Amino acid sequence: TWEVRLDKLGNLIATKKGASPSIMIEAHADEIGLMVKHLDEKGFLRFIRIGGWFDQTLLNQRVIVHTRSGPITGVIGCKPPHVMKDEDRKKVVEGKDMFIDIGCESDKEVAALGILPGTPISIDRTFAVLQGDRVTGKAFDNRAGLIVMIEAVKRTKSKSTIYAVATVQEEVGLKGARVAAYGLDPDVAIAADVTIPGDHPGIEKKDAPIEMGKGPVVVVADASGRGIIATPQVIEWLAGTAREFEIPVQLEASDGGTTDATAIYLTKSGIPTGVISVATRYIHSPVEVLCISDIEKAADLMARSLETAGRYFQ
Repeated sequence: TWEVRLDKLGNLIATKKGASPSIMIEAHADEIGLMVKHLDEKGFLRFIRIGGWFDQTLLNQRVIVHTRSGPITGVIGCKPPHVMKDEDRKKVVEGKDMFIDIGCESDKEVAALGILPGTPISIDRTFAVLQGDRVTGKAFDNRAGLIVMIEAVKRTKSKSTIYAVATVQEEVGLKGARVAAYGLDPDVAIAADVTIPGDHPGIEKKDAPIEMGKGPVVVVADASGRGIIATPQVIEWLAGTAREFEIPVQLEASDGGTTDATAIYLTKSGIPTGVISVATRYIHSPVEVLCISDIEKAADLMARSLETAGRYFQ
């Protein structure tokens, strides 16, 4: 049986007691978003960006303002290009020069809706199916990882103690994973996340050799080593399990971003930690794209790795 609880920071932790080794599997549940900063006298909202936004992706998006009394729709606008000077039209509009229009005419009208500084805002975008087994939507970073973790729990026959954790605040400093790992102190851990493929225009394979549709990604190192550098034992565990169960995998050494694994493996005296990622195009945008088959195989790899962990870790 599983016991489910929230910790003090908001991480959702599901625990199934079993044998050694104890294994923490995790995926961050937060997405990049916005937050109300200021209500101007004409009823427009100024905002701060939460997480790593590329400002060009924000302009002209529809958003949801999440008040305590319910969601309110808005749109992100800026100065119209028709009245911009020629040199300004050639520049990227920065987030600080954008605003959110919810249709109000005064700050008092906005405040009456329960919108105050600190009110969270998310992009309003729905899931859609592309051709083949490819799909698009917002926040696949890291809904993809959450699906991998949940499906792995459903599919595994592991007898080990398992902590399945949906963490908070990864996008702003790996915060939830840090405190969850400290409190649980597992013998070993796996983070599930997404990673950048180099299989579309604008990026070359030499910069990102990973491809969508070629199976899950086992991370050897990320952020040029400033993030995680997985131990040989961890790589042999994940890659060896993939070989044993004939699951295609891609190995990755990247110089881009990092994941919760970086916080987990530096916890206390060190926790051997691996990363299973899903190749995802256009990360940190409202139109991320991935292959369902990669999620299926990533979930299988995590499920089987939960079963084989005892051979590699005591």
